[in-house]
Amino acid sequence: MTTPKPEPRKANRGPSAGPENRRALIVAAREVFGDGGYAAPLSSVAKLAGVGQGSLYRHFPDRLSLAVAVFDENIGELEAISNRADSTLDELLDAIIAQALVSTAMIDMITADLDDPRVQHLQTRIEDVVDAIVQRERAAHRIGDSVETADVLLAISMLAGVVARTPADRRGSVARRAWSLFHAAFAPSERGTRVPPTQ
Repeated sequence: MTTPKPEPRKANRGPSAGPENRRALIVAAREVFGDGGYAAPLSSVAKLAGVGQGSLYRHFPDRLSLAVAVFDENIGELEAISNRADSTLDELLDAIIAQALVSTAMIDMITADLDDPRVQHLQTRIEDVVDAIVQRERAAHRIGDSVETADVLLAISMLAGVVARTPADRRGSVARRAWSLFHAAFAPSERGTRVPPTQ
């Protein structure tokens, strides 16, 4: 009977593995925060990334620094949409729905660490994204003149929370239903100026 050979151990590549490990930790944290929320154990992140706890804390000394790295990428995707001259509020909401699980963890982080400058910076970026879209939608008469950026930010927070807590097979229909309510609330109220929602 042949004795099975042990699995070869990964070679320790030292500092050269730093960027790769950091990337693996961000990818793993996105999944862990999506499944377990902002309070999910960081040991799960290290395990999923295939690195030790020491490596995790070398790259991200605390929970917030890891979360900021994850959410920075999410906001970057939303900024790319906002920066396009033809982008719409519907398109932004579609992206937020696609990010819904991690978006909910981000909202939890902002609530828990609102006074931290890193969180304030992320929140400012989100506000800038939404404000640019609101100004564009208002100019195109797709939303009412009274609709403010704060109104849309509140709607996004509510929508992300609802979608994240809905079973995966029902998220699409629930998101469309919720967004139809916001469309009705945000639509121009003046007679003859109402424009149907962008499909």
